[in-house]
Amino acid sequence: MGRDKRPSASATVQPVTSLFLQDNAIKTAKYNLFTFLPLNLFEQFRRLANAYFLFLMVLQLIPQISSLSWFTTAVPLILVLTMTAVKDASDDINRHRSDKQVNNRLVDVLIDGELRNEKWMNVQVGDIIRLENNQFVTADLMLLSSSEPLNLVYVETAELDGETNLKVKQALTVTGEMGDGIDALAGFKGEVRCEPPNNRLDKFKGTLSLDGQTYSLDNDKVLLRGCTLRNTEWCFGLVIFGVDRPSSTSPTIFGFLALMCTVLAIGNAIWEVREGSVFTVFLPRDQEASAALSSFLSFWSYVIILNTMVPISLYVSVEIIRLGNSFYIDWDRKMYYPKSDTPAQARTTTLNEELGQIKYIFSDKTGTLTQNIMTFNKCSINGKAYGELFDFSGQRVEITEKTDRVDFSWNRLADPKFSFHDHSLVETVRDGNPEARAFFRLLALCHTVMPEEKKEGELYYQAQSPDEGALVTAARNFGFVFRSRTPETIIAMELGRQVVYELLAVLDFNNVRKRMSVIVRSPEGKLTLFCKGADTIIYERLHPSCNKLMEVTTRHLNEYAGDGLRTLVLAYKDLDESYMDEWKLRHHEASTAMDDREERLDQLYEEIEKDLMLLGATAVEDKLQDGVPQTIEQLAKADIKIWVLTGDKQETAENIGYSCNMLREEMKEIFVVSANTPEAVGEELRYVTKK
Repeated sequence: MGRDKRPSASATVQPVTSLFLQDNAIKTAKYNLFTFLPLNLFEQFRRLANAYFLFLMVLQLIPQISSLSWFTTAVPLILVLTMTAVKDASDDINRHRSDKQVNNRLVDVLIDGELRNEKWMNVQVGDIIRLENNQFVTADLMLLSSSEPLNLVYVETAELDGETNLKVKQALTVTGEMGDGIDALAGFKGEVRCEPPNNRLDKFKGTLSLDGQTYSLDNDKVLLRGCTLRNTEWCFGLVIFGVDRPSSTSPTIFGFLALMCTVLAIGNAIWEVREGSVFTVFLPRDQEASAALSSFLSFWSYVIILNTMVPISLYVSVEIIRLGNSFYIDWDRKMYYPKSDTPAQARTTTLNEELGQIKYIFSDKTGTLTQNIMTFNKCSINGKAYGELFDFSGQRVEITEKTDRVDFSWNRLADPKFSFHDHSLVETVRDGNPEARAFFRLLALCHTVMPEEKKEGELYYQAQSPDEGALVTAARNFGFVFRSRTPETIIAMELGRQVVYELLAVLDFNNVRKRMSVIVRSPEGKLTLFCKGADTIIYERLHPSCNKLMEVTTRHLNEYAGDGLRTLVLAYKDLDESYMDEWKLRHHEASTAMDDREERLDQLYEEIEKDLMLLGATAVEDKLQDGVPQTIEQLAKADIKIWVLTGDKQETAENIGYSCNMLREEMKEIFVVSANTPEAVGEELRYVTKK
């Protein structure tokens, strides 16, 4: 939906619910020169303490009820309001500067058949823009083409989700053919239909209609605003979305104050009715003043008299202490991280007291407690375990840095950084063991890793998940080298022989499926589904003939989990040609549907991922970060409850728990909740609490 002045790129972008006409300017600042004073005062008086002192000052202006000068409240209140306003103004000025900097960034936009520099704020839906390496992504884009082979781009999403691993995106082949040809891009005519803007970073549903054909668009074809382009010389994208803009003083004190004033006012009314007339000689009152009116005025008088229950001087002192504590946090040497020259930074003056109120910490495990650097450690293939060393008496030998490593010099494409110590696995693969070869063939084909090969033989893998990178690297060293991929093919070197597999379908991994599959056709025409995933998920889909092998593999998995390793189970299935043709038609219909796409695809995946044949299991190590056990120990001393979320097996989770001091040997009441429904979990918890 380009502007009239940009007829060269006539792509139409239409969300399925409505048409979004958005510019691309952001505005995070809260105030401007004219709205600062009223809006800031409004926000400050929404705080209960400020509103109370303002109300108290108003009461002190009424002579009938006030016994104190209004200056006693006005001066400290104005001081507090002024300090807060200055801080808010400073923060908002910084936001204005940041907004201006972002909105005025320049990007190349295709206008009238040529690339012109435009400010970010002027980019609109339907524009085609050009990005270069290390540039921020200007707006939500559908990737059209890139400088990399196979139209790949690598993006860093740390600004969005905190992940520092590069993610790989790939344009459709039909748009990638345009390359950087300005004439071809200027003549691009298509229609994108997609879901409205939302806050889901990992899902996208849309279709591209081009030359009478409909192509499915998913998250791998989209670059989100805020990402950074890495390791990619240039790319072109179509803008599909612009910017979508859509602790205080305890109330208990004020409640107690109101209660006290009410009791005293009621007492005043009773005294006025019973005894007040006797004292009119000494305390004259208006003839029209009744006991009820006197009691009402007394209530507000007591509010003023008892204002020391909420002392404004203490309130001012607390504000100053908050400001001072925020500086102490900034200056704390123990919170300084020298490796990245990063000091602590308190972005709010209330941070110290907010931290003091923390009772629970909810944490992810991978990348938070652990280093997120995975190494292939052990594996089980066809019931035999590899990765451990034993002496002549059958006792396990501890592997250290001095232990002899496997020599992979016979493989010119091996990764020199890869370390493995069990020589028997290499011998098994090179001797032609079919299960071992199928095992590493699966690891080389079933993944989302993208390769870089700047020089012949120098391979670098860009993996969205460190687990996948470790497994593909292991397959590479054992002779099954993932070399390159297109949307239609995967090229691998198998023990020195190049093999081109036709890629028929990728059955994506997600947190519900807990598995990933690919369907490929070998050069000999053999159709195979390769699948890897969590043991409980894969076991449910195995052929009954695998029961004995499953028992042996399960023992190995339990041993690996007991060592704190992350495990995956590998399986495969040979497919029939006629069934595959029919399944592919249904898969294309489901993948291009705008309604119930995920549900329809899940049904197709469930249908084909059955009666799998078990190959074995992998075990990957992810070491704890430095200082994790000591940090958790200190948090526990502060009586902070810690919850850690992990998708590992129970045994792995328990091992990690002991390693990082969440679980300790002196704990005698550790129990495991193994139920799968809310009702059953509740029943187990009730049983434990009764013991």
